[in-house]
Amino acid sequence: MAQSTVQTFISPGRYVQGKGAISRLGEELAQIGKRPLMICDDMVWNIVEDDVTASLKAAKLPVIREKFNGIPHPKEIGRFVELLKKHNADIAVSVGGGSTHDTAKAAGHSAGIRWVTVPTTASVDAPTSTLGVIYTEDHAFLEYLYFPRNPDLVLVDTQIVANAPAEFLIAGVGDALATWLEAKAVAGSFSDTIAGDLPTLTGTALARLSWDVLWENAIPAIAAVRDHVVTPALEKVIEANTLLSGLGFESGGLAAAHAIHNGLTAVPQTRGVQHGYKVNVGSVTQLVLEGAPFADIRAFVEFTTRVGLPTTLTEVGIDVDDAETLRIVAEAATAEGETIHNMSFEVTAESVVYALISVERLSRQIRAEAGLPEPVKYVAHH
Repeated sequence: MAQSTVQTFISPGRYVQGKGAISRLGEELAQIGKRPLMICDDMVWNIVEDDVTASLKAAKLPVIREKFNGIPHPKEIGRFVELLKKHNADIAVSVGGGSTHDTAKAAGHSAGIRWVTVPTTASVDAPTSTLGVIYTEDHAFLEYLYFPRNPDLVLVDTQIVANAPAEFLIAGVGDALATWLEAKAVAGSFSDTIAGDLPTLTGTALARLSWDVLWENAIPAIAAVRDHVVTPALEKVIEANTLLSGLGFESGGLAAAHAIHNGLTAVPQTRGVQHGYKVNVGSVTQLVLEGAPFADIRAFVEFTTRVGLPTTLTEVGIDVDDAETLRIVAEAATAEGETIHNMSFEVTAESVVYALISVERLSRQIRAEAGLPEPVKYVAHH
């Protein structure tokens, strides 16, 4: 329960989205600093190098880029702090996915400079937030880091997002759908949000808007991405996955769905499963935990299965009869300080295990009755 009676809402300084928006990067960065350092992995840099270089040169900014190695762990963050100092950079610019953004935020904060995010997929809501998710070197969840401010700029080129594999957008829908389920739980329990106080009406309303936009537009948007075209539905879903979900989770609050995601990262079977896929299993589990109306659970399982998201443990690599794995997941999800304790009732590791077990049979039954595909076991590739 919250100690505060104050409500707080936080957001990035500026949000820019649209087809071809990458050409505006230089002029936008020039309003913030003089020596940006691009933090970007090789695969993404091959896609954006020409556009980024042209845009920075047009704005008379230097083109400095250092390779991101893939996982936001303390050593990688420390390496970028040193690189920012070496290049005398005054802005850390992450170009890529959520792990790149979390690394840039942490390194930029430690180096005492500003930071900017340029998402190339709409797979997570990390780009807008003050939050960094830090992992161990073998990609198990380590901790959340909270920074004193949001990025100065978030810039999303929707054509670059449309060119990425559809699985990234699908994962983003899974991450963003949890936003309303969790914000609703937090509003009902009078818990604090990541912004540090009670949620504002604004934060909770944006979480709800994200949900509504996705139910209306997710399936046509995913169809558009499969053809690499930008449509109005895709523009709306990119905004929902990135801005609305980002503002909604941060100023609306997190609850069980993301805590269960963190629990799932504690076991090796789920390595390689995208963040939003695991979050969706967390969302179904949260609905079961809170005793949601069956009609709501059925609608959610049917819709997210049609979107292409997992709704069973099987699909994230876990055997429902593996009691030891379920215990590890549940204990990590209910660790002290986890967001699952923002629910309006006490949640124990045992109740999480029971909910996880229940989700498997229930989702299979709902899918069979709706004529939807049977779950396929995820096999991790090492």
